Amino acid sequence: MSLISALIKKESIRNQKMISEYEKELESLPKGSIKTKVIGNNCYYYLNYRDGKKVVSKYIGKDESNIEYVKDQLAKRHHIELMIKHLKSEQLQIKKLEAIL
Repeated sequence: MSLISALIKKESIRNQKMISEYEKELESLPKGSIKTKVIGNNCYYYLNYRDGKKVVSKYIGKDESNIEYVKDQLAKRHHIELMIKHLKSEQLQIKKLEAIL
């Protein structure tokens, strides 16, 4: 096995490991978006997401620190989803290189 083939194989394994670790981390993060409902003079914050065909609204609360925490978790989820997308694109390129060699 040539040095290049070994390097490509090692990169493929590393790439798969990173994808699986990111997918595990996604399971612990909330999905959806934050919606605000104003009733009278009060604002109520909900996390909206889909569960199959059903749209679920989960009450977050009025505490600003809790709302910021959920926003941070949603941003982290979005970032990880982008990373997985990029890694899967790299994995396709690696497979093409393996086929050539």
